[in-house]
Amino acid sequence: MKRFIPICMAFVAAIFVAVPAKAQDVQLFYDTGRNCATSTVEMFHPDSGGSTYFFVDMDYSPRVMGAYWEISREFNFWQSSKVNWLSVHLEYNGGLNTSALSFNNAFLGGLTYSGHSSDYSKTWSLTASYKLIPGTKNLAGECDAHNFQITGVWNVNFAKGWLDFNGFVDFWREARTWQNTSYIFITEPQLWFNFNKIPGWDKVHLSVGGEVELSYNFVKSGFAVMPAVGLKWNFK
Repeated sequence: MKRFIPICMAFVAAIFVAVPAKAQDVQLFYDTGRNCATSTVEMFHPDSGGSTYFFVDMDYSPRVMGAYWEISREFNFWQSSKVNWLSVHLEYNGGLNTSALSFNNAFLGGLTYSGHSSDYSKTWSLTASYKLIPGTKNLAGECDAHNFQITGVWNVNFAKGWLDFNGFVDFWREARTWQNTSYIFITEPQLWFNFNKIPGWDKVHLSVGGEVELSYNFVKSGFAVMPAVGLKWNFK
């Protein structure tokens, strides 16, 4: 998915404090650059103590060739205070691939700043985390498991609800001896058209759109651009 080579697309819903609704959706993308498809199932659920988010990606070409998942928890028991914009972030991610076998587990812990407009049409978050990747070694063969990650997430609903602009940006450190790199950057802005705004289609929670994956040292050493088109069904 968004942090490992074999997965073609990603979407991370905004994680913020005191959201008045939960969300689940299923997505299907076709990556025009890789000639593969990826399905995503994700859930975001806020509660009185913070929020929980997870997604599972599966990559097809045409059979399943990779799987990746993330689960994270934002702890915020002080939502009525003046610092309700600050949360404690915990996260796990990992996966496997038919050619690369299993990926290293990654464990993250840090702080999240989050916010939203008064009508929740605009949401955003910024997370700074310590990232532990057990078993990682550098070019000298030494243990290099201690890393960091910075993640930004945004969602903008505009044009009277007809369009959504969302995505994420990740920058992290990870020793990749096969690429002779240690710093990875990736962002995946998405644009969606929402069919439920069509008169009489209010129960059709289908969106059509696309994304552009922009990365550096992610798929390969150096810069890469990979566009994709997709469909999304929201369960509400």
